[in-house]
Amino acid sequence: MNTTTTTREPAVLVLEDGRTFTGRSFGHRGETVGEAVFCTAMTGYQETLTDPSYHRQVVVMTAPHVGNTGWNDEDDESSRIWVSGFVVRDPALRPSSWRSRRTLEDELDAQGVVGICDIDTRALTRHLRERGAMRVGIFSGDDARMPSEQLLERVTSAPLMAGSALAAEVSTDEAYVVEAVGEKRFTVAAVDLGIKSMTPQQMAERGIEVHVLPATATADDIRAVGPDGVFFSNGPGDPSTADHEVGVLREVLADGIPFFGICFGNQLLGRALGFGTYKLKYGHRGVNQPVMDRTTSKVEVTAHNHGFAVDAPLDRDTDTEFGSARVSHVCLNDDVVEGLEVRSAAGDLTAFSVQYHPEAAAGPHDAAYLFDRFIDLLDSHRKVSA
Repeated sequence: MNTTTTTREPAVLVLEDGRTFTGRSFGHRGETVGEAVFCTAMTGYQETLTDPSYHRQVVVMTAPHVGNTGWNDEDDESSRIWVSGFVVRDPALRPSSWRSRRTLEDELDAQGVVGICDIDTRALTRHLRERGAMRVGIFSGDDARMPSEQLLERVTSAPLMAGSALAAEVSTDEAYVVEAVGEKRFTVAAVDLGIKSMTPQQMAERGIEVHVLPATATADDIRAVGPDGVFFSNGPGDPSTADHEVGVLREVLADGIPFFGICFGNQLLGRALGFGTYKLKYGHRGVNQPVMDRTTSKVEVTAHNHGFAVDAPLDRDTDTEFGSARVSHVCLNDDVVEGLEVRSAAGDLTAFSVQYHPEAAAGPHDAAYLFDRFIDLLDSHRKVSA
């Protein structure tokens, strides 16, 4: 497909509350449904599209001009595009990056991702902020010519994100190892709930040999690795459905193995500690979210992709069977819990997690220190155990 000469077909976007936007086809022609969410990132659309946490979601880009850096062979965060659909205002006519190998639209078309362009994404974003994330359909080609009542019926028949168990759908089928870069210092068992490739790479660069395990891994599978620590990754779906993963994590905490979790992993740590989770009205998605590390009072600009959050008290510590738990990070926009930590009776850190994405793919590098904090936790635990 040559995007500079393509004649775009009419397309329509239909929200579950009946609001409709008309535009032009972008990417693959056809039909798709999912949960409509908006991403405020100005850059990094390739990492966004290949982030498994976006499984079954239709992503609306708030940046008006998308596609100007094309698509390269290095920045994918997984083996495929995971979004259900893609919504942009003004697609670039041609890429202008020396790293580009093909256009964004060519890649969307090749992977069967239905999109829409030439719509008012500002109005759509304001609607989602006011009404909340909701189901949506994009229809182009012959599908766009169906009666509006039939299009709306297809949207409202799609499954809701609340109550959806999706981690196993995006996880690896077989365990694999990411070797440590340079001297091996530690071994970590990483449970893949939708892991991004940059996450084990960040650990490997710090001397960790990472054993990536499927979402269906048991506590015995983790113990078989002989890990110095355990990691739970980001991923899609409703954390209230992840009873298996929460049970495994409770065994890990009971064994006293150091733990680090990101995003979905943060929500599962919250559940393992006895906290609830809830669905945010429209979530946090972008690379410009301000978060305060309450341990240091330092403010970080961070990358987010989550529609659920942990319901934990901000004003006090909570005694749990695994130690004293507290909220370690908080979003400065809305006071949503963005991190947890657990300490022993002696005050030693035993487990921690954050709701955002410190691997910075895409996103700022403000939170990269969290991988160093994990190293410090593994090192201190080894010294105590020696």
